[in-house]
Amino acid sequence: MIVGVAKEIKADENRVGMVPSGVGAFVGHGHTVFIESGAGLGSGIPDAAYRQAGARIVKKAESVWERAELIVKVKEPLGRELRAMWDGQIVYTYLHLASNEKLTRTLMRRGVTAIAYETIQMDDGSLPLLTPMSEVAGRLAVQKGAQGLEALPGGMGILISGVSGVKPADVVILGAGVAGSNACRVAVGMGAHVSVIDINPTKLAYLYDAMQGQVTTIMSNRANIEEEVTNADLVISTVLVPGARTPRLISKKLVKTMRPGAVLVDIAIDQGGTSDTSRPTTHHEPTFVQHGVVHYCVANMPGTVPRTSTYALTNVTLGYGLQIADSGFEEAIDENDALRRGVNVHGGDICHKGVAEAFGLHWSEL
Repeated sequence: MIVGVAKEIKADENRVGMVPSGVGAFVGHGHTVFIESGAGLGSGIPDAAYRQAGARIVKKAESVWERAELIVKVKEPLGRELRAMWDGQIVYTYLHLASNEKLTRTLMRRGVTAIAYETIQMDDGSLPLLTPMSEVAGRLAVQKGAQGLEALPGGMGILISGVSGVKPADVVILGAGVAGSNACRVAVGMGAHVSVIDINPTKLAYLYDAMQGQVTTIMSNRANIEEEVTNADLVISTVLVPGARTPRLISKKLVKTMRPGAVLVDIAIDQGGTSDTSRPTTHHEPTFVQHGVVHYCVANMPGTVPRTSTYALTNVTLGYGLQIADSGFEEAIDENDALRRGVNVHGGDICHKGVAEAFGLHWSEL
């Protein structure tokens, strides 16, 4: 199979879809890999490293898109990439379609097979290709939240850890999954007072034990969310419904009750966001203030640490990519149920129920 990796064009996105060792693996299996020149520079990977691994370096992204049967990316296709896609091409990347009807319809119209990293799901419900980026985002969320609490971006001007004689920040984390538990560990390690809210008592019990009782765990319901968010200095939302739009747990009315200068970090913004007041931001302009609350809603948070994120991501995407290339699409999804669940669009149809329901559209079981 001919495999292609182009430079990401999303704003401030410096990750790349494949590292040189991945190129070596594809080439070793008899496949051809085209890499756009400079695609890896944002992650500290020069063209020479790809060339040494056996890639063919091309000057323009168009040369990658027009040749590759399998496109390996990091973020959803945009702009000229959408125009370059062709019927039957496989696009393997993060898509987050449930919050983007226009992209969904374009993928359907272009006849591509769109496989979303975030919906490749194991039988136990785990999301192996989302996990490493959730780890990164969860840990970054506390770091960015602490910066938001500083006076310059509009925060209340407090140190998350407090100091001797001054209490630490109250941090509330919505969701005890991978991102939430990683945020919890970092926040506790920084000395904050941390509360975690989730609908799953088993996850809460595990996190309480893992943190040796240094975290307050709370069952999720409307009353508890309102009480905790109202009294928080920093709220980190990590709530996720695989493939579907994120539920709105924080209303505009609730945001208005938050402390002036409090911070909301909405990790779920890729899937539409958890708050009525959330809207996507960029690394260059990461925050905005609404109703006195600092919002951090960067839609590609791991892109701020691209080298770490690229290697963590490609550790888990490579195996599935090789299976697609080695076996071909149809045989690969017959062999691998997790990969099958990752197919969001194929042959002009939506194949993921959560994506279809987000827009009231028909879906076809693959």
